[in-house]
Amino acid sequence: MPRPPKKKGIEEQLLFDTQRDHYQVLALGWEKGRRVYFCVLHLDIRNGKIWLQENSTDFDIVGVLEEKGVPKSGIVLGFQPEDVREMTEYAVG
Repeated sequence: MPRPPKKKGIEEQLLFDTQRDHYQVLALGWEKGRRVYFCVLHLDIRNGKIWLQENSTDFDIVGVLEEKGVPKSGIVLGFQPEDVREMTEYAVG
């Protein structure tokens, strides 16, 4: 995955909970006197499907999953409301 340029004072943390299948990238630190804390990327695995909960990057993680052989029926766009998910090519949940 391409990495964005690092900002001075901002730390990137990779959080992997392999027992519960939660995976996150967080950015935290200080910038111009203000606290920075946000989720950059968040994936979960639930009932055999990969849930994309958050993607605050321009990296196409869904496209990479598909290239790696994950079918659209195995990917849930969790950041979308369920009624919107029903209108996509991806799994509802």
